[in-house]
Amino acid sequence: MYAKLQKIAEKFISKSSIYKYGFNLSPMYSRSTGRIVEVSKDLLSVKVKIKLSYKNSNYVGSIFGGSLFSATDPIFMIQLLNILDRNYVVWDKEATIKFKRPAFETCYVDFMFTEEEITQLKKEVADKKEIDLVKNIYITNKDKTIVFAEVSKTIYVADKLYYKDKKVKRNNKK
Repeated sequence: MYAKLQKIAEKFISKSSIYKYGFNLSPMYSRSTGRIVEVSKDLLSVKVKIKLSYKNSNYVGSIFGGSLFSATDPIFMIQLLNILDRNYVVWDKEATIKFKRPAFETCYVDFMFTEEEITQLKKEVADKKEIDLVKNIYITNKDKTIVFAEVSKTIYVADKLYYKDKKVKRNNKK
């Protein structure tokens, strides 16, 4: 549903605006209490803010760990889907979070890709047909001097034709 809405919206507004406002308005993401505050025009950079509020504070008054995790969960996958063209399949495959200290204040997360990473990713997928990309991010305070948690995401990226063929072969074995 979201992908169909995006295609329609792309006729009127930029992909980066769709990304930002689409996430912030979607019930799926807004329940995490994270807010996308900035998206670069090329989608290589996404900045998220997670405010401490009554909606996400836990028993001891810090931000509930589930809120921290869910605010980071879908970003890389959707970011890559929008950076790469439709010839790729992108799935979240694995994620871990290591809590470092309780978050009693607003938290921030920067999701970054470089042009070089994207070029390398495309080259690896062309060579291997499918790869697992691991990205690590930190949930920090505003000035990045305190790390509240470290998140590691494994993202599966494949050539779309290869993926479809693999899926057909798997289904034929059943």
